[in-house]
Amino acid sequence: METTKRRLLLALAGMAVARPGLAQGQAGAALPAFPTRTIRIVVPFTPGSGADNSARYFGERLATQWGQAVVVENRPGANGIIALQAVKHAPADGYTLLLASNSPLAVNPLVIKDLGYDPVKDYKPLSGLARSMNAIVVANDSPLATLEALLAAAKAGPLTVGTYSAGYHLAAAWLAQLAGCTFSNVPYKGQAPIMTDVIGRQIDFAQVDLGGAMPLLKAGKLRALAVSGETRNPDLPGVPTVREKGFDEYVQYSWTSFYVHAQTPAEVAGKLAAALQKTLATEESRAFVRKTGGELMPYPPEQMQRFLLEEIARFRKIAAIANIRPE
Repeated sequence: METTKRRLLLALAGMAVARPGLAQGQAGAALPAFPTRTIRIVVPFTPGSGADNSARYFGERLATQWGQAVVVENRPGANGIIALQAVKHAPADGYTLLLASNSPLAVNPLVIKDLGYDPVKDYKPLSGLARSMNAIVVANDSPLATLEALLAAAKAGPLTVGTYSAGYHLAAAWLAQLAGCTFSNVPYKGQAPIMTDVIGRQIDFAQVDLGGAMPLLKAGKLRALAVSGETRNPDLPGVPTVREKGFDEYVQYSWTSFYVHAQTPAEVAGKLAAALQKTLATEESRAFVRKTGGELMPYPPEQMQRFLLEEIARFRKIAAIANIRPE
């Protein structure tokens, strides 16, 4: 009996030793390696847009960091809804990133009914990326040589304006309302086809991303009548801001940021966010964004979420001023 009792006590002692060790092994177990295969970045716009160029640039840097391929998948159309729904319905494993802008995230909820996604609840921010002024551009040989001339012509009769997302449409409608004129919006899937039609005088003017328009401006194929920043762009010192033309409150930036599915594991999202912050901190990245007419906006996840909520509130006020309601 004594021998049996001693064996039982030894067995219990062994279990007491083994369990802490097992628990420690579970708590300290290495997380699954990530990434181990190709990552895709979904972009809501066509190739050649500012967002697409940024996705390709930063995708290449992330691929170098991780030793895994990063591919860009353009899913234009429906004001970005197609791309955002694609990411919403993708596996929440961190292998599908979204490079989104203010239009599908902060403007669509205010102007489009039944989006099929919630920009705050369905996506988890990884990092802010960059912001860029809008540019109001015409063909280099357009008779509309100044912003004043364009607005005067629009008061005489509606002018056609090319835009490629709800954000640019709203920004153009805001300017028209402030100026007391009318623009007829012509929607496109991306900036590149807009540039072709502006140069060919198929539309009167366009409101687009300055970075995407910069090469054509420098080549003399387009003329910028104004930019929407707080101050003039240093690369275009001769181009006035809209504010300078008597519209003090008119300041508009388009911005981009990286997201993943909201249910992506925190450790995976954290690794993605850290990799992006590392890339954004380089002078090379700063120079790239500067070259495209923008400036870095390297907000970490929590700050990016707060910024998104502030932008939704700001655009709600603009939509009310421009008398635009969900359709």
